[in-house]
Parts: sequence; structure tokens; C-alpha cells
Amino acid sequence: MRQANQNIPTQKTQFGGRLRTGAPLVTMIFIGLNVFVYLLQWIIPGFTKDLVLIPAIAAYEPWRLLTSAFAHSTGSFLHILMNMYGVYIFGMLLEPRLGRLRFTWLYLLSALGGSLGVMLLSPATTATLGASGALAGLFLATFVVLRGNKQALRQMAIILALNVVLGFVVSGISWQAHLGGAVAGIVAASCIMLIPRSNPQRSKIQLSLLGALSVGMIVSTYLAVESAKWPLA
Repeated sequence: MRQANQNIPTQKTQFGGRLRTGAPLVTMIFIGLNVFVYLLQWIIPGFTKDLVLIPAIAAYEPWRLLTSAFAHSTGSFLHILMNMYGVYIFGMLLEPRLGRLRFTWLYLLSALGGSLGVMLLSPATTATLGASGALAGLFLATFVVLRGNKQALRQMAIILALNVVLGFVVSGISWQAHLGGAVAGIVAASCIMLIPRSNPQRSKIQLSLLGALSVGMIVSTYLAVESAKWPLA
């Protein structure tokens, strides 16, 4: 029976990941992490200050490059509510099509891209937080996948409009993070979606391209962090 099960071909998603049934687990995990961090921000005094991304000190506290993408403004519940609504909508659309591994990679690269955008384009003392960079990457990836689906595009337009409004009414949200996340997301999505299904090496090529993109972004982020840091007195 074990041998027979091994001979059963693994079912694939639309873009080459392993097909799984049930709720999109990775999407729920990311939403849970954001909500958990948000609760800690309310419970632990000063916790938010240890999470936000400030370019001038990122070289000394590099965790901020990722933790800032899981923290949200405690001054507006709408901030996390709209971001998590967007992650849920796009996760429901993308994760079943990409598979868990590719979706996780896309999300994290988009989050890092948002931080890289802040490092390159924001003033050195600006404090930034929120999942907006990751959300922008998911948005662009979803646009590529569902560009022919008018109903889905209308939902996306609503979420985009609300996030643009949030950028003006909630402090700590930056267009730099949106731009960086969007660029990282569309490039990561292209690494996954533009490899033809007919290519027998499809999965290997996808993962190799994502790996190369990850290395390139990490190096770029390191250089941006080093150029933005303030010397210690």
C-alpha cells in the first residue's frame, strides 16, 4: 500500500504547487501573526517602538525590517482591519493557485520589498509599520492572475482605494513601502507565473528564480541599510 501511494502522482495547483484542500492555512497563519503582534502592542508598553522600521537604526536592529511588516498603528483599528481584510481576500485567491510554499515566499518577499522601499526612499528618521508592503505585493500578483476577472478586479479596486485613503489618515503608512512591496510582489509573481506549465522543469525553475530574487533583495537591503545607518557616538 505504501508503494502504491508513492506511485500516485502529486496533484498540482494552477502554478505548480502541491494541491491541498481546506482553508488556506498560510494565509490564516499570517493573519494570526499580525493579530497576535497587535495584541502584544496593546499589552506591552513601548513594544511598538521596538518593531517599527527606522532606516537610521536598521543596521543595529535589523529585525525591524520584518517585524515592522507585522505591526500596526494602535491609533487606528482601521489600519490592521483593512490590511488583514486585504490579506484574507488575496490569500483566498492566491494560495490555492500558488501552493503554500510559493505563497509564503511571495508574501515575505513583498514584505521585505516594502522595507527596502522605505530604506531607499524615506528619510532616515521616519518610523514605518504595517503589512502594506506585503499587501501591495499580493495585490499586484492577484492582478496578474485574475486580470480577466472583472468581479475580482472590482473587489481589488475597493481594497486599493481604502488603502490609499488610509495612507493619508493613519500615521506610519508610507507610499515608499507600498511601492517597494508592489515591485517585489510583481517580480516574485512573474518568477512563478510566467514559467509555462508544459515545461517539465517548471518547479525547479520557479524555485531557482525565487531563490535568486531572494538573494538579490537581501544584498540590496544590506547595502541600503549600511548606507542609511547613523554612526554611533
